[in-house]
Amino acid sequence: MIMEAVHNNAEWCQAMCRAHGRPGTFGPRAWTSDRRTPLYYPDAVTLTAEASVRDVLDGIDRSAPGASVKDGFATLDLAGEGFQPLFEAQWIHRPAGLPVPPVDASWRHVRTPRELTAWATAWSGGDPDEAALFRAELLADPATRIVGGYDADGRIVGGAVLSASARVTGVSNLFATEGTDPAAAWAGCLGLVDDDRPVVGYESGDDLPPALSLGFRETGPLRVWLDTASDSGS
Repeated sequence: MIMEAVHNNAEWCQAMCRAHGRPGTFGPRAWTSDRRTPLYYPDAVTLTAEASVRDVLDGIDRSAPGASVKDGFATLDLAGEGFQPLFEAQWIHRPAGLPVPPVDASWRHVRTPRELTAWATAWSGGDPDEAALFRAELLADPATRIVGGYDADGRIVGGAVLSASARVTGVSNLFATEGTDPAAAWAGCLGLVDDDRPVVGYESGDDLPPALSLGFRETGPLRVWLDTASDSGS
């Protein structure tokens, strides 16, 4: 299931980059972008455990520091290339057909640019630069569904991105506003996933237990590396 989670995540990265007018390229062992990717998104994602350093670094822009590589199998060592580990996490998988507990908020799809702006503002905590990451082009992507939870007064209390690939649905960018149980946000978005599809994603630290409490299990590690060098020839 790690392979499916990795590929699903790479396809979501591609969708985000495409929405910003700069899609990347899928190779046999890695997805890469030769232009710098949007905020928080990797410049390369390994697609197999056999991916090499050159598979990821030869396809990305290193003309300035800040490029990142998501090693989906935590097997690469990029320290000698001027990179440092940024964070580690666990891929997670939830089998199809598990029951989802009821939630208090009303969860539904975000369908209009105005709704997306409100969703992105809640996701970012009001940071306009971060909110600008989510462009209206995402609403036209048939594989991408942005969902939000609303209280009785219409305030957004949580949200997530659901990205469909061949065999699984991925959950990313999940958030819960202050005072909202993260497990309730997980339950809300899971309620909008087709029950005949497994669900995948990744989490770390305090964000992992709420997912595990709803039937996810850990399936393997990933590691994200950050380029701290400025020499494109490194």
